[in-house]
Amino acid sequence: MSKTLVAYFSASGTTAQVAKELAQAAGADLYEIKPAVPYTKADLNWMDKSSRSSVEMKDKSSRPALADADAPVAAYDTILLGFPIWWYVAPTIINSFLERYDFSGKKIVLFATSGGSGFGQTVAGLKPSVAADADIVEGKLLNGRQTAESLKAWVETVL
Repeated sequence: MSKTLVAYFSASGTTAQVAKELAQAAGADLYEIKPAVPYTKADLNWMDKSSRSSVEMKDKSSRPALADADAPVAAYDTILLGFPIWWYVAPTIINSFLERYDFSGKKIVLFATSGGSGFGQTVAGLKPSVAADADIVEGKLLNGRQTAESLKAWVETVL
């Protein structure tokens, strides 16, 4: 049985809730990806072109600083990596996380929450941030209420 970690970034709490439920259903450990500077409500205002999230997402080379550098990635075979979808892709802090650690030989399965869009070009946008032999795959949008049974069934298909 592979060791699994659920790593997630959540700006508003929605993805955090899903990640906690997913970790429990999968029997996996949990790690929160935190920005060095937490996002405020104003930072997340996607309608304001000068908001922090808008500026970061406009610049594909943006790499928001992480609050820590002690994610236990090395101890796991599979990482279920969760985040909210921003502008049809993962927030650039996910690139920061992927570039901080060595994911060589690991399987990274993405999951996301979204107000309406799908994964878009998320895998393509994240692939350059990991080692060439890391397997990064599109997983599932986990919007709305999830049951432990449905989460467990999904995890069994990706592990």
